[in-house]
Amino acid sequence: MAVFGDKGQADQLRSIPPGLDLDTTKEAEGLRDVAADLFLEINQYSPEELAAERKIVKRKLDMIIMPIICITYCLQFLDKLSLNYAAAYSFIPDLHLEWNRYSWVAAIFNFGYLFWALPANFLIQRAPIGKLTGTMIFIWSILLVSHVGAKDYAGILVLRFLLGCFEAGISPSIMNIVAMYYTRPEQPWRMCIFLGFNGMSTIIGSLLGFGLGHVNNIGLKSWQLIFLVIGLMNFVWSIVFLLFMPDSATNAKFLSHKQKVVAVDRVSKNMVGVKTKQYKPKQIVEALLDVKVWTLVLIGMATGIINGGVSNFGSALIKGFGFSSIDATLLQLPNGVIEFIVVPSCGLIATFGGNVRCLTIMVVCLIPLGGLLGIRLTSLDHRWALVGSSWLQGVVGAPIILCWNLMTTNIAGHTKRSISNGMWFVFYAAGNIAGANIFNTKEAPRYFSALTGLIVCYIATILLAAFLWAYMALENRRRDRLLGPGEEVIRDAEEKAILEGFKDSTDKESKGFRYSL
Repeated sequence: MAVFGDKGQADQLRSIPPGLDLDTTKEAEGLRDVAADLFLEINQYSPEELAAERKIVKRKLDMIIMPIICITYCLQFLDKLSLNYAAAYSFIPDLHLEWNRYSWVAAIFNFGYLFWALPANFLIQRAPIGKLTGTMIFIWSILLVSHVGAKDYAGILVLRFLLGCFEAGISPSIMNIVAMYYTRPEQPWRMCIFLGFNGMSTIIGSLLGFGLGHVNNIGLKSWQLIFLVIGLMNFVWSIVFLLFMPDSATNAKFLSHKQKVVAVDRVSKNMVGVKTKQYKPKQIVEALLDVKVWTLVLIGMATGIINGGVSNFGSALIKGFGFSSIDATLLQLPNGVIEFIVVPSCGLIATFGGNVRCLTIMVVCLIPLGGLLGIRLTSLDHRWALVGSSWLQGVVGAPIILCWNLMTTNIAGHTKRSISNGMWFVFYAAGNIAGANIFNTKEAPRYFSALTGLIVCYIATILLAAFLWAYMALENRRRDRLLGPGEEVIRDAEEKAILEGFKDSTDKESKGFRYSL
């Protein structure tokens, strides 16, 4: 019963001889993927049966998996913003964080992130991803609540470092979850939707910070209430996550057995399998020598610098325009609205516009770049023009998430992808550290040096995205020429690439693999 064609290698593999069990077939074919059993069962269903279930499976994934990861990402970003909102009140004087101490409190989170980024990606490949991610959410909720008891500079440094460690695995985990359940064309929009919930975090955080700033009749200060409320929200959510997020399609309780097979069949065409727990040293070397990986890593560092500066100094920047602390908190709400609208819109363009992901990165970077130039060149007499320019900085989420998507769709081989993700987040964390420290309080309220640095980072991101597009386009053409002319030849190569994905081959090794631009 053909699935990919009448004479492809795919049919030969999945036509399991009578009396030969799945484990024997997997061993003989070198399939180590966690979903290999389900992949081998695809042959037992007719194309009509599989097609009938595809829309049902996709709808179930959108109704269960997507809301879970969107809320998770919203809460995670709210954790990061909590420091920014706390700084609008008495957090800095209460903990003696004057001069450059606050900058280091902001940066130490990213040192923790940097320290644990590679180990976190190693654990993601080896451990059940649903249970691992839920546990990380639970631990960081406890750490966030513990911020209430911080008494001095040393104490808050330790808490922020540990918080960074346990949040280091969240974004890579969510990236892997999306790649495990969605096809390559489906991923950009969905990844942009969940990152768009950073904007929802900003909206919720602004309202929360504004509201808690008016609470004066209890024993806790406004900044302590911010950490307490957000920490308790995460605590409750960690339990929900552990109960409902599966580790893969193989143990998704909301799917029937046939639907699990269909879920694997859907993503098989990504040519990267689902998940393999075995580590391959040669894939580490390939990742370290891959031009694509380093280009994406450099984009990660540039956007990390921007994110580190804007997310930690948003309140300080707006206060410098002549607004009060409590107004500076509320005035960041439009920033979130813009992000919540623009980032998913970029995902729609990248999904339905064809191979335009790199182009979308280049174009969308022009929006916040224009905002930075506005802040840099406008005088303090026009404070609402300055605030309006600052709102455009929420768009930084779009190039970040599209960069992630380029990584998940264009790097095959689970060890290679794990190392590449780890490298990306290491450099992203390093960028956030630099971004949190380029704002020199001596330059307040204009921060000209910092703004110039952020402008350079946006220009670098545009140039790197252009280079990546050209590099992958040329590589796709080179591979087409090597295979020879004819659509049938290319189709056969793609069928083989699907199998290579379940054998944990890399994008370099699989000649039928084509890069998404």
